[in-house]
Amino acid sequence: MSYLFTSESVSEGHPDKIADQISDGLLDHFIAFDPQSKVACETLVTTGQVVLAGEVKSKAYIDLQKVARETIKEIGYTKSEYMFDANSCGILSAIHEQSPDINQGVERTSDEEQGAGDQGMMFGYATNETDNYMPLALDLSHRLLKELAHIRKNENELLPYLRPDAKSQVTIEYDDNNKPVRIDTIVISTQHDDFANEQAMQDKIKNDLINILIPRVKAELPAHIRDLFDENITYHINPTGKFVIGGPHGDTGLTGRKIIVDTYGGKGAHGGGAFSGKDPSKVDRSAAYAARHIAKNLVAAGVANEVLVQVSYAIGVAAPVSLLVDTKGTSKVNLTDGEISKIVSSIFDMRPFAIEKRLKLRNPIYQETASYGHLGRQPKTVTKRFESANGIDVVEVEVELFTWEKLDFVDEVKSAFNI
Repeated sequence: MSYLFTSESVSEGHPDKIADQISDGLLDHFIAFDPQSKVACETLVTTGQVVLAGEVKSKAYIDLQKVARETIKEIGYTKSEYMFDANSCGILSAIHEQSPDINQGVERTSDEEQGAGDQGMMFGYATNETDNYMPLALDLSHRLLKELAHIRKNENELLPYLRPDAKSQVTIEYDDNNKPVRIDTIVISTQHDDFANEQAMQDKIKNDLINILIPRVKAELPAHIRDLFDENITYHINPTGKFVIGGPHGDTGLTGRKIIVDTYGGKGAHGGGAFSGKDPSKVDRSAAYAARHIAKNLVAAGVANEVLVQVSYAIGVAAPVSLLVDTKGTSKVNLTDGEISKIVSSIFDMRPFAIEKRLKLRNPIYQETASYGHLGRQPKTVTKRFESANGIDVVEVEVELFTWEKLDFVDEVKSAFNI
C-alpha cells in the first residue's frame, strides 16, 4: 500500500537559522585567524536583541558584534519595521573560555590521538532517490526556499512584498517499493509586507508562489522528478492568512534548534547533537559529516540503494566505540551488514583528527552550512576574506566547502567490495 512522507525546511531568515548563521560566522572568524581554536558558541535572537554565549579557546581576537551585524544584514534584516535589524539591534556577549576539564580530554601530545570532544552517537544517511543522494521531500523543501530567497535578494521586483522569514514543507507519496510516485502536498509560509486588503494579499501570494516560484524550481529538476508534479497537488500557501510579523520579532531563535532541517528531514536517524557554532573537535559535527561522506560513497559505489551509518564515541577517546552500516535491506553485495561495517571501518579512519584532516575541517567553511541544510550541497572552492577586531589584520584563504559531499572514495569502496 502506498504511503506519505513529509519533510520541512526553513529559510535563512527564520529566527533559529539566524542564530545558527551568527554562531557559524563567529566560528569561521576564530578558525580563520587561529585554526586550532576550540569553539562552542550559542546565539539567541529576539525582538531587537542578540545574545551570544558559549565557550572559546583561541588566540584570535574577534569583533563579535561586527560579525553578528554583518550576518544579520546579509540575511536581509535591514529595516526598522521588522523590529529586528542589523544596525540597531542590541548585542550582548557572554562568551567565556573553554573548560580545562574538556580541553584535557581533547588535546593530546600526538595529533592522531586527539580525543573526541564529547560522547554520543552520530548518523549519516544516503539514498539514490535523488541525484545528490538526499531524501526527496527535504531536497524539494530546501529548493523552494533557496529560490524564494534568491528572488527576494536578486529579483525583488518579481515578488516585492517578500520578507526574510519563511518555511516550506513537502509531502511525497511512495509506492510499495519505496519509490516516489507523486508530490501530494506543498506547504509554504512566507513573511510579507502588509497589504491594505487581506483577501487580495492571500490571493496574490498564493497565485505568485504557484505560478512563479514552483515553475522556477521545477525547471532546475531532472525530468523524472518534474514528472512527480501534477494537477492534483494540494497547496497550502500562508495557511494562517497573514504573516507580516516574523523573524525574531515573531519568535525567539536559538542555535541548534533545527537539527532535522539541517540533516535528513526525518529520514534515516539523528543522534541529537546540533552542528552550528561547534569547531570540528566536537564529533557531534565532524563525525556526522564523516558518516554522511561514508553513506554517500557507499550508495554511489553501488553497495546499496540506501545506507544509514551510525558511529559513536566516548569523550576523550580517539577510536570510535562503534561503527554500524545499515543497508535497510537494499544491499547489492553478498555480505551481511555486520560484514559491510567491518570493511567500511578498514577504509575510513573515524578518529577525530583523521576526520578533520580527510575533510579539511580546520578551515573557515561553516557559515555556508548554516542555512538550507548541511548535507546534500555542492562541493566547491571559494576564497573568503576575514578582518580581525582591530581592522588591520586581514586573512584571505581559499577553502573547499562541503568536502563531505565529495564522491572521492567511490573507487576505493568498489575495490574493497569487488564491485
